[in-house]
Amino acid sequence: MNTAISERTLTQIRHQMLKFAQLQLHNTELAEDVVQEAFLSAFSHLDSFKHEAAFKTWVFAILKNKIIDYLRTKQRWVLESELANEDETSANTFFDEHDHWNSAYMPTRLPDGETQIYTKEFWLIFETCLHCLPAKQAKIFMMREFLELNSEEICQQTQLSTANLYTLLYRARLQLQHCLSQKL
Repeated sequence: MNTAISERTLTQIRHQMLKFAQLQLHNTELAEDVVQEAFLSAFSHLDSFKHEAAFKTWVFAILKNKIIDYLRTKQRWVLESELANEDETSANTFFDEHDHWNSAYMPTRLPDGETQIYTKEFWLIFETCLHCLPAKQAKIFMMREFLELNSEEICQQTQLSTANLYTLLYRARLQLQHCLSQKL
């Protein structure tokens, strides 16, 4: 099995990583630095890459951790328990009661080959829907879902009130749900 990654593939992954880092950090130079650190870390620990996931998934996980480390170091946060969940009773089928993706809506009950195809298709559609969100909503949604920051950390990083955070997350979820239901 050839494990070499083409230069074109690396360039595409780097571009996607840079877009994500810029969305989170709002600073092009800092985003470049964090992406570079993620690649340096990945290539210096390439022997630990077990090929259980795609290289892109692995290097994005490294980037995610680099961004979280930066945000936490920058703010010197003292983490406290999650703030009370918002009181919403609206039915939201794509998200669970903790406002995280409902795994029941992922195409997991398909034969092995089809699962890979439909999963890739889902994430392409999701990325398209995410890009249609207003930048602030997309950033906050990704901080919550991808970076897995809690409400207090997001509020501190973005200088938002808890109520405003929950409103933005709610709107992002509704818009994503609407977009996904139209495209799936």
